[in-house]
Formats: sequence, C-alpha cells, structure tokens
Amino acid sequence: MTGDDLVTNLAALAHPLRIRALALLHKNGAVHVSELARMVGISRPLLILHVRKLEAAGLIKSKMKLSDDGKAMNMLSVTPFSLEVNPKMLAEVASSLTLPSHAKLNQTKDKK
Repeated sequence: MTGDDLVTNLAALAHPLRIRALALLHKNGAVHVSELARMVGISRPLLILHVRKLEAAGLIKSKMKLSDDGKAMNMLSVTPFSLEVNPKMLAEVASSLTLPSHAKLNQTKDKK
C-alpha cells in the first residue's frame, strides 16, 4: 500500500454514513443501490456520492444485474479488505505520499 492509497482509504472511511453503508453491505451481502439508501436512511443520490468515494478507494464494488422483469439493477457489495494503521506502517508509507504543491514549497524553504 502506498501513502496515497492510505490517504484515499482513510478519507473514504472518514464519514459515518459510509461506515454504516459498509457495515450493512457486510451484514447483508450484495444489495441494490436503492435498497441500501433506504437501509442507511438517506436519498439515493446522496448514497451514490458516498458509493463513489468507497468505490474509488476499492472498498466496495458495483455490478449490474438484470432483475426478473428485465430492469438493470446496480448491486453493491463489500470488497474484502483489511486496514491496520500503526506508527511503523505510517513510517513505511510516508515516503510514497504525493505532497500537495504548497507542501513542496514549504519543504524547499525549510531546507534553506
């Protein structure tokens, strides 16, 4: 895992609704987007914003499935993952972080 991967994963997990969605997917298996929105207690469009963040981090996956009546259904499921954060791990991934441009400028100033 790179430092940037860690930042992406932690950012994805940094919202209570995304954690709730992950927990529900873990408990219930693959769930249709609309059903998950109802389970979490938010609108479908808001859930989709959270789903995009979780998908970008690789924590969930979506798969299109045809219902019995021929409608396309977007099914969501958890991607198996394990994330352990400790000082040693942070030290290992820190050198692979992509620093924002303003941080690079500050680093250059500090070296002078």
